[in-house]
Amino acid sequence: MQVALASCRSPDAAANEDFVAATASVVVVLDGASAPPGVETGCVHGTLWFVRRLGAALLEVLSTQTEQAPVDNLAQAIVNVNALHINACDLRHPGNPSSAIAILREQEETIEFLLLGDTTVLLDESAGVRVVTDDWLEKVAGGEQAAHQQATGSAPQGSRSGAVVGPTGYGRQDGFWRVSSNPDAVNYAVTGAIRRRGLRRAAVLSKGAARLAGRFGLMDWPSFLDLLDKRGPEALIDRLRDVERSDPDGQRWPRAEAHDDATAVVCHFRDR
Repeated sequence: MQVALASCRSPDAAANEDFVAATASVVVVLDGASAPPGVETGCVHGTLWFVRRLGAALLEVLSTQTEQAPVDNLAQAIVNVNALHINACDLRHPGNPSSAIAILREQEETIEFLLLGDTTVLLDESAGVRVVTDDWLEKVAGGEQAAHQQATGSAPQGSRSGAVVGPTGYGRQDGFWRVSSNPDAVNYAVTGAIRRRGLRRAAVLSKGAARLAGRFGLMDWPSFLDLLDKRGPEALIDRLRDVERSDPDGQRWPRAEAHDDATAVVCHFRDR
């Protein structure tokens, strides 16, 4: 598997709460969620610490424990990161740092994928581009979806992404699940595997990077994948920023914030 990737923080943010890492057979993308100012999280470390530790732990177990399914790898990585917390951290607190996640792993005969939270995987199959997303947010969090229809900055205060108003459960936020300190969250992941033969390329995207075809609807997904492939992840994010800057107040594309952290990965597969 050949991989090209880019990850850029939101121009309005002090740090990039996305995380991306890849090997010759594994891609991991995390899209961290900030707690609203003044909201207790139960953890002294914060979102940046969490996504970096979980991303590193997940890359290790996915690469070394290939006989296990990605859901089991993810559960193990959560347990491993829980062990890094200190006594001052309450791992059952509903406000613990959390993240959406997407995984792609190449095996001998198959390509495995896992998504939990608002991430996207594109699979360029012989029948066309398949779009894989976690639709729990659309099915369950109707109230927050309505908030997304408001202009930039007018949605209720929540995570930087606007997708979470506040924690409502141990790893569960406003009706949909993200990765946090609860290993049981993996039971709600979108998972699958497809035959490696015939799959030419794939993409793994954080919510911010998917905006061009998703929220903004400026192109269909095959055109999006072509742009990502031919111009590269950095060029795609540059175009995204140009579009965001053209609508700073969210009048054309209502959204909870003008910009978001953006991470894009494109993968190519060759016959063995």
